[in-house]
Amino acid sequence: MAKILENKLCVVAFLVLALWASNALCRSLIQPDATMHERHETWMTKYGRTYKDGAEKEKRFQIFKENVEFIESFNKAGTKAYKVGINAFADLTNDEFKSSRNGYRSYASYGPLMMRSSSSFRYENVTAAPTSMDWRQKGAVTPIKDQGQCGCCWAFSAVAAMEGITKLSTGKLISLSEQELVDCDTSGEDQGCEGGLMDNAFQFIKQNGGLTTEANYPYQGTDNTCNSGKASNNAAKINGYEDVPANDENALLKAVTKQPVSVAIDASGSAFQFYSGGVFTGDCGTELDHGVTAVGYGEIDGSKFWLVKNSWGSSWGEDGYIRMERDIDAKEGLCGIAMEPSYPTA
Repeated sequence: MAKILENKLCVVAFLVLALWASNALCRSLIQPDATMHERHETWMTKYGRTYKDGAEKEKRFQIFKENVEFIESFNKAGTKAYKVGINAFADLTNDEFKSSRNGYRSYASYGPLMMRSSSSFRYENVTAAPTSMDWRQKGAVTPIKDQGQCGCCWAFSAVAAMEGITKLSTGKLISLSEQELVDCDTSGEDQGCEGGLMDNAFQFIKQNGGLTTEANYPYQGTDNTCNSGKASNNAAKINGYEDVPANDENALLKAVTKQPVSVAIDASGSAFQFYSGGVFTGDCGTELDHGVTAVGYGEIDGSKFWLVKNSWGSSWGEDGYIRMERDIDAKEGLCGIAMEPSYPTA
């Protein structure tokens, strides 16, 4: 009796195995990208991604597939000093990514009537610059923030620079409000999620008498009506701002030795979208479209770099930061980082 039962169990096990093998074969014939589909499902779970319907999901899967193939091919080639990786933006085309995550309006985009300040550069005579600088270690940098799908990088860049100078002038590191800039700094060139400039943000902050805290006026990631009551509760102020001489990495270095500095870069490429670590060396141009903050510099294995704080969340890059190659042959700096730097003054 036991022998018969054992034989029956063997037959059942064989049939189950055969059925599984048959289904696997069907999946491989009908769905040749089964492994990639599984990776997409895992990615969706990790980042909490959902889609409105099957058509949208299939569209996003195809974009995800293309991006993963780019990432794997890039890293396999091993021709760069940095790596790219699958991050929260893996189901977006590069155009979609740029339109929602960038938002810097360069001076060049306004034509010859829009000129940078020609005021004096207070750090011109700095001579004893240290070999490296990291303002995070000096307590002048708040944790990484995330602008979401709002093109207000300019606000995050300006706020990060202001948080730095506030710490240096008062001894207090205060997380300040980007949303106040998005909602209230709208009478000039700055237009919330539609883009702006750090210099204009600094000018608004000066005229407003300061900026309130992140806690008092929390970030929403959308264009809202200015809450004048919250905006009048200033927690920090600046006296103005200065522009770093353009196209001069040495001048930018002098400024960064003294405080975090707002910089604009060309962050339009897929390699930037998926940067995951190492010293970034391009590819990128000088069509400035993204505002970030230089919070230090250094050198590793003979490669000089800028330490740059971004506003795409801590899952991007090196925990939200990127190291960008420094002292390149082009006067504009890598990705145009030396073209339009500026900093607030206390």
